[in-house]
Amino acid sequence: MELVSENRVFGGRHLRYTHQSEATKCAMTFAVFLPPFASKDKPVPVLYWLSGLTCNDQNFMQKAGAMKLAAELGLAIVAPDTSPRGEGVPDDKDGAYDFGVGAGFYVNATQAPWDEHYHMYDYITDELPRVVEANLPVTRERAISGHSMGGHGALVIGLRNPNHYVSVSAFSPISNPIDCPWGQKALGQYLGDDKSQWEHYDASALMADKTHAVPLLVEQGTSDEFLQDQLKPQALVHAAQKSGTQLTLNMHEGYDHSYFFIASFIEEHIAFHAGHLGLI
Repeated sequence: MELVSENRVFGGRHLRYTHQSEATKCAMTFAVFLPPFASKDKPVPVLYWLSGLTCNDQNFMQKAGAMKLAAELGLAIVAPDTSPRGEGVPDDKDGAYDFGVGAGFYVNATQAPWDEHYHMYDYITDELPRVVEANLPVTRERAISGHSMGGHGALVIGLRNPNHYVSVSAFSPISNPIDCPWGQKALGQYLGDDKSQWEHYDASALMADKTHAVPLLVEQGTSDEFLQDQLKPQALVHAAQKSGTQLTLNMHEGYDHSYFFIASFIEEHIAFHAGHLGLI
């Protein structure tokens, strides 16, 4: 890993690293918050945060207001980028914000030209934790959360890997990508026309298929401009009812899709994960 920058914050450290990724075959950047006193002799558990469309490793760290409580509780936060980037990495030919660079959707692409670099699922679930745990003072205890496209990623990854994460949460997730324009565009191009493959990356489809024991918490604003057409949280509710999975969905009157919404409720999510990680 190569250290890009370091900042002192709430007694801890905000760090940015780059490394050459085996999964995405390009240089990847990620940010880390290490709480005070995190050390080789006293490693701390990690919350992985997955950001949404157009974002990178810095949006959450700079806007969410999560680090003060994380510092107090002794929780590390790791925020990766949202897609491969750099020379040779293909992008949407029309420069659209909802596909290509900045919009990896946390899947393993199977269709050319995306299949060479766009393996964000493997990067998040396997490579990034290995790199973090080998080089930083953290334990193998993990939780995962995210926003919008990242909320979709957190739910899918948490549901598919229940032994790797003690808890899962999401803000304004793309809950049923098989049935929304963002998801249909991304999954269709990354994975092809076989919609049975799409189901592996659809939280509602995964949840409806069987009962899941991992604790699940979702926040959604009622004034979110993407609520009806793109996010569809009721699909999660119906899936949870079908499988008997316990899901907490909190609807918040008047809140939108922005980081103002995330900042308003992020401490509840930090405490939720900290509780399941044994910090509270």
